Amino acid sequence: MPYSIRQRNNPSSPNIRKNGPKWKHLQNRSEAVNTNNANEYGLSFPTGYTAFKALLSARIVAAIWSHISDCDETFNYWEPSHFLMYGKGLQTWEYSPLYSLRSYTYLLFQLVPALIYNALLKPDKLIVFYFQRCLLALTCSACEVYFYKSTCREFGIHVGRMTLIFLLFSAGMFTSSTAFLPSSFSMYMTMLSIGAWYHRKYELAVFLTAISAFLSWPFASLIGVPIAIDMLFYRKEVGKFIKWCLLSCCIILLPMVRIDSLYYGKLVIAPLNLLIYNVFSSRGPDLYGIEPWYFYLLNGFLNFNFIFIGSLLTPLTLLTANRIVPVNARNPACLPYSLSILPLYLWLIVFIFQPHKEERFLFPIYPLICLCGALTLDAVQKIYFRLFVRTGQHYLHHTSLIVFPVVFITSLLGVTRIFALYKGYHAPMDTYMELSKMSAEGTLPTLNNFNLCVGKEWYRFPSSFFLPDDKWTLLFVKSEFNGQLPRYYSSGFDATSTIPEFMNDENKEEPSRYVNITSCHFLVDLDTGQSTDLEPNYSSQIEKWVLLKVIPFLDNSKTNRWVRAFYIPYIWEKNAVFGSYNLLQARKLRVQPSKY
Repeated sequence: MPYSIRQRNNPSSPNIRKNGPKWKHLQNRSEAVNTNNANEYGLSFPTGYTAFKALLSARIVAAIWSHISDCDETFNYWEPSHFLMYGKGLQTWEYSPLYSLRSYTYLLFQLVPALIYNALLKPDKLIVFYFQRCLLALTCSACEVYFYKSTCREFGIHVGRMTLIFLLFSAGMFTSSTAFLPSSFSMYMTMLSIGAWYHRKYELAVFLTAISAFLSWPFASLIGVPIAIDMLFYRKEVGKFIKWCLLSCCIILLPMVRIDSLYYGKLVIAPLNLLIYNVFSSRGPDLYGIEPWYFYLLNGFLNFNFIFIGSLLTPLTLLTANRIVPVNARNPACLPYSLSILPLYLWLIVFIFQPHKEERFLFPIYPLICLCGALTLDAVQKIYFRLFVRTGQHYLHHTSLIVFPVVFITSLLGVTRIFALYKGYHAPMDTYMELSKMSAEGTLPTLNNFNLCVGKEWYRFPSSFFLPDDKWTLLFVKSEFNGQLPRYYSSGFDATSTIPEFMNDENKEEPSRYVNITSCHFLVDLDTGQSTDLEPNYSSQIEKWVLLKVIPFLDNSKTNRWVRAFYIPYIWEKNAVFGSYNLLQARKLRVQPSKY
């Protein structure tokens, strides 16, 4: 049997003489193999620069095209960010000093470029929003390149390039890459910390895991468990591990506690508060809904299609390949498979059994899904080569009939999923953009302040960055929703340390949030042809409202699940059922005193 590409591209492989002509191309394991040397074996691969250009292009598209799919992103991150930048924004109970579950340090850490950009150029708020998203796209792309290069180093170039393709075309990465969420930030840190681990940079791996756990999401420390196992039990570097844990606390946690305490007006350790609420409190996240155990399996298939199924089968395929293929293709310097891919399965085991489930909870392991999917594909190729080919120069030369269909089908499904998301659900973003367009064109009525109201569509509000200026206020009218809605921060220099009235941590409805419909100058609503007493069809009330903008919005209740999941031209247009996402203006524009 010929030795594997992993051995060929590994300078420590016994099959490569260190004084041979190939050694000069392979001595730096942290870099991709020299292109000419790789071409000798018929193996092409993108350099780091090429990978970065491709990834950045895909992420910029996501920054512009993707909609905000989670109201938590709007009200817990974009809204307090808007308050920090402009002095006005909606506040959730998590930011009340009484509970202090969220960190202002996390917001400020990510907002520094946007704050500088806004201070220097004073652009429109909508431009600031997309500027911040493009920064997230740039950050994600850089992290992905580092992860790709570390994957090439640890698992070989073939697995690395498959991982890159899966990252590039997956709908899951499209959604998560530019989301302003701690779980997305933890995904960035996962790629960096795991990449540092694969490069055997243990100090950096511990530090990056700490950044993820302290600054963004404490549950992200799960990703670092295999790194800790490696350091403590395999390498016996207990002192180094403890040292860098303590250093990380001093460098990250202490300044974070100081900054958050200044904002809240009391001593606050936000990650600890969040952990206590979610794990030890009787009023935990289950108040916001529970899902069946298979929720993440369905979600994983939608976002990664067959790649996700492959990632679940990785341990089995690796074990099978190890039994069938007689040559040990792994270099002893590599981490054991049981350890290097453990973070994915550890995360799934913990989160699948939590009653409260959300798509964003899987964001930190999205890159690992792509990696394990690539490992499964590589193992299947080796098994096929051993069982059906047996002879030849190398298994990659005889298994293209497996690789090309898999790459084509998974990439196509990923792109069709992205198109389905855009064409079906982007209407709210476009609708709120119309307000800025009307303001720029001077077609708005002459009023000192504008009240924009939402009822059942409150959770699709993309943030106050989409409101033209500080004359605009978002108000809520009563709908069938009976949970707690956010309220505006109080004014004044101590707004973040002021305990707001009428807030609770039990998701109980607060009637003080609602206004009478007569207070509304504009209204955003979804018309699906159905109505109730609390959710009437406002667009049919032509004596009260003028229809300014209508954009199709996919009606999930009337559209087949496979049609709404993937976009297929002609079939999708023929079978998808749409409602109307409407921007309405009151016929009688009453002058209202500003409430905030």
